[in-house]
Amino acid sequence: VQLQASGGGLVQAGGSLRLSCAASGRTHSTLPMAWFRQAPGKEREFVTCISWNGYSTYYADSVKGRFTISRDDAKDTVYLQMNNLRPEDTAVYYCAAGEFNGVSRATTAFGYWGQGTQVTVSS
Repeated sequence: VQLQASGGGLVQAGGSLRLSCAASGRTHSTLPMAWFRQAPGKEREFVTCISWNGYSTYYADSVKGRFTISRDDAKDTVYLQMNNLRPEDTAVYYCAAGEFNGVSRATTAFGYWGQGTQVTVSS
């Protein structure tokens, strides 16, 4: 599975962005998908995950109510809608795919990673 993340950019606090993660090489429709992020000098952290069938989602407390993950299996794409962005959301955002049931926040659960897209939120 190859993953290509896009949609990052510079936005003012309170603004919105939508990230996309396109999968290729193997259908991702049976794989749970997730977004992680990594700010400078910090460890990579979990943002959100969606189960293979879209029935379950899981969010980090820091983004709950502001971010929404969704998937369009016909397009082999997962989206991250980010609203009410804050300066502390500034990071490189990575999409990931795993081979397990349900949802997870552990980086070790995901064997496939995209290259990352930069999100910068100015105050």
